[in-house]
Amino acid sequence: MGVIITGLLIPFLGTATGAACVFFLKKDLNASVQRILSGFAAGVMVAASIWSLIVPAIEQCSDRGSWAFLPAFIGFWLGILFLLLLDTVIPHLHVGTDQAEGPKSRASRTLMMVLAVTLHNIPEGMAVGVVYAGLASGSANITAGGALALALGIAIQNFPEGAIVSMPLFAEGKKKGKSFVLGMLSGAVEPIFGALTVLIAGLVVPAMPYFLSFAAGAMLYVVVEELIPEMAAGEHSNAGVIAFALGFSIMMAFDVALG
Repeated sequence: MGVIITGLLIPFLGTATGAACVFFLKKDLNASVQRILSGFAAGVMVAASIWSLIVPAIEQCSDRGSWAFLPAFIGFWLGILFLLLLDTVIPHLHVGTDQAEGPKSRASRTLMMVLAVTLHNIPEGMAVGVVYAGLASGSANITAGGALALALGIAIQNFPEGAIVSMPLFAEGKKKGKSFVLGMLSGAVEPIFGALTVLIAGLVVPAMPYFLSFAAGAMLYVVVEELIPEMAAGEHSNAGVIAFALGFSIMMAFDVALG
């Protein structure tokens, strides 16, 4: 149980550490840096979706022969549709834009910015939770090293996410302490949804391939809908592409080396 709790908290600590940058940096992150950070996060999430989630989901169904892909296919689409639903019903505002998404709301700009990153973090928490549920069940071809690799990979890409939330809030006039707390709280959903996923997936072990691919679909929705447009915005978007490749290769190396 201690291993699972630690694994669920590692990504949250990444967000909290990144949010703490507000105490050390004097200026908001410029557009180029934000593109690079978005590209890096996208690379990590794509690699994690493939090696830590989709591949184990298919391997667990290898006894189905040519139909081994089906649970992963179904779970993947359920994850996509789940994030599409959240994206539609929750008002949120992405960093760097003044156009809110979702239903009309009188919520403050600050709250909607935090909600945007919170939406981003939900599938990441689910991904870590389902991997540790698979580790605990011993039925999902997941090792302790592989689960740790996913938690560390998401923590690394959560570091810049915490800064991306706290720094703009400080630049808009919020006090450093409040900016840090809001940035940190944007990542609080990860251990919460991770723990819920562990409980649910642990109770329905035969459905583990669906849970694994569900988390992958949810993460890739975030990548395509949010991170790729952010990393490609404006001039010199090749920096975002290089950061994507770096994040992808680091996460791939983590998963293979530790898994």
